[in-house]
Amino acid sequence: MDVQRVVGYRRSCNKLWNAVRFGMMNLSNVYTPPVQTLNPETMPFSCQWILSVLNKAILKTVDSLNAFELSDAVDTVYAWWQSQFCDVFIEAIKPYFFSDNASRTHARDALWVCLETGLRLLNPLMPFVTEELWQRLPSSQDCERKASIMICDYPSPVAKWTNEKVETEMDMVLATVKTLREMRAEEPLKSQGNGKLHAFALCGNALTLGIVKSHELEIRTLAKLSSFEVMLTGEDKAAQDGSAVGKMVNENLKVYLKVDGEAINAEAEREKTMNKIKEIEKQQEKLQKSMGASGYEEKVPAKIKEDNSRKLAKLIEQL
Repeated sequence: MDVQRVVGYRRSCNKLWNAVRFGMMNLSNVYTPPVQTLNPETMPFSCQWILSVLNKAILKTVDSLNAFELSDAVDTVYAWWQSQFCDVFIEAIKPYFFSDNASRTHARDALWVCLETGLRLLNPLMPFVTEELWQRLPSSQDCERKASIMICDYPSPVAKWTNEKVETEMDMVLATVKTLREMRAEEPLKSQGNGKLHAFALCGNALTLGIVKSHELEIRTLAKLSSFEVMLTGEDKAAQDGSAVGKMVNENLKVYLKVDGEAINAEAEREKTMNKIKEIEKQQEKLQKSMGASGYEEKVPAKIKEDNSRKLAKLIEQL
């Protein structure tokens, strides 16, 4: 056990506290939490996704605790709270709180369920702050509230929350957002400041087009865009006039950010791309040489060979 790791986790308490504060701001005094288990089928995409990944986190945490793999349990709960709930879900549902419709109601219910369930999931690992925050959450009027989070039932998976299709689609959404954020951190977009930019996506097939188009709101919100257009390859007139910078998300999806024409130095961008190609080719050659070495198939463990094959496929895709 590394004590410094515990000290590091102390910082995550601030994020946990702020997440509950966000919940309290959007769960008014008249809000009544749901009595029955939520039915994700009728809920917005982001709500379906957070319940599905919460379900996986519950299952993995319970299995890890039963096997006394405490480090795995900590990593699982931490990843859900920090990377999925705080960094993605809270940001994705903010637009719903500016409306007064069913989506807002669903977002509030999913928010409350995630906070209440997430605190119970975290409680054995971080008992004091979770008790304090849990006591502040609104409770259902139809159910008697337990005196302490410690004597509540520990979370268990809910079968109907799992949705692999939604998780796969969110993976594409998050990959798109990550690519757009990376582009903003690079020249020439870095010089554009923090203002919202216009972006568009070129999709290589109808399936990708359908997925990206149906989740324009999530991409626009998470990537902080002023607008986001989705089109099939071949309709890329905006990319041809030199006013946009593009980057591949995967083999079927490329995203562009519009910038001031004067900000783009075509020669510098071309040189940077050529250097990146050379670097990828160098890595690919080194990996292929290693995989073609004498005795590789017989001596190298299967897991390492699988990892190397994935790395090679990724390099080819990037190239």
